[in-house]
Amino acid sequence: MSEGDMSGGGHPSGHTGTHRQPAAPVDRDRLTRLLGDPGLAWLVDRVRRRMAREEPLTGPVTLREPTAGQRAAAERLLGRAPGAGRALSVRLDTVDAVLRRSGVSPDGLAAAVTALTGPVTPLADVREREQRAWRDAYAALDELVRTHRPQLADWAGRLRADGLVRRLARTPGTARSLLGGTAEALSRLPADPAVSLPAFAAGTFGNAHALDDGTPLATLVLSGARALTGFPDGGGAEWRREAWAAAGLLKDALSSTVLTLGLRGTPALDWSADEGEPAVLTLRQLTRHPPRTAPALVHVCENPAVLATAADTLGAACPPLVCVQGQPSAAALTLLRHLHAHGTALRYHGDFDWGGLRIASALLRRVPWRPWRYTAADYRAAVAATPSASPLAGTPAGAVWDPDLPAALTELGARIEEEMVLDDLLADLGRP
Repeated sequence: MSEGDMSGGGHPSGHTGTHRQPAAPVDRDRLTRLLGDPGLAWLVDRVRRRMAREEPLTGPVTLREPTAGQRAAAERLLGRAPGAGRALSVRLDTVDAVLRRSGVSPDGLAAAVTALTGPVTPLADVREREQRAWRDAYAALDELVRTHRPQLADWAGRLRADGLVRRLARTPGTARSLLGGTAEALSRLPADPAVSLPAFAAGTFGNAHALDDGTPLATLVLSGARALTGFPDGGGAEWRREAWAAAGLLKDALSSTVLTLGLRGTPALDWSADEGEPAVLTLRQLTRHPPRTAPALVHVCENPAVLATAADTLGAACPPLVCVQGQPSAAALTLLRHLHAHGTALRYHGDFDWGGLRIASALLRRVPWRPWRYTAADYRAAVAATPSASPLAGTPAGAVWDPDLPAALTELGARIEEEMVLDDLLADLGRP
């Protein structure tokens, strides 16, 4: 086939895959002077993009507001001025024909661009390779589910579908490393006996900070740990602390505490109960050595003043009482969950104000309880007995255990703290 045949009835699209003959040699020196001119870099880039999309190399390409150098380079390539308008327009099939007739690139424009800038990978191939790489990135997680944690199958499926891994990792290579670490951690959970989170991270990854809040690895491991333990949705630092603890990892095992009085089940608790003294239990104690016994009923209060007064007044005669000290800590929730799981009924009392209702609601979402003098009727009685109560302030909140309670607070507008109803609470605790 002659050069004239190739340019006239050949392949202006430049798809070299249609040639059955070996590729014709390219005159690299002349090609570099013509198509390799910096003033034609825009043209070469347009051609490469079309080749990547597997589009025909025909028709015009246009450059708006070209420089004088870009116009001069196009004129040298075509052998004529390409026009004097504000835009520079070059027909790709014309360039293809010039390269073929001149012998600079007998196989046309596609061969010339490939020789000049390297092979062009079709975007379809790129996408297929990337999709395969993303599929392969989950191999460690798939192996974990198959061999060690079949109960994580649904979670792993959701993780593939929700895009979280792609957002955290950005690339398949990073995702492979991230999911490999996640699988390694989950294969060791739940930890029994419980260990500190930094110690677990150091032993698993060689870095005590590998599972610090906010890291992609911590996000995925905590998500998987929750799936293992069935821990409910939530948010915030205390929720994360509690979620880690449910998997046997103690984020801050000593500073998270709960107050008790009259509770038994360990040598230390038994001594405190016999002496009528309050006990302070840490999260570490509760996860490593929880109470061995569970009473039929435990009263729960919001404020330490209630427990302290009960110790002063009732001493060793006080029935089991737990104080959550405001927002329930991981230690408080761990203890109350443990008691509930072993058959203990929980009765709760808190402040009659909007903050108190929010604390009570947060506790109820995590562990079941029934109200202890904590209903609309109890509030109305307390207001009637406390004419000097301070006015209620803040944003209203709900009360699932008694839908009439928020309406009563709004109607009467008085704030009743637990300390104002101590006599009633102590009377309940003192009854045989």
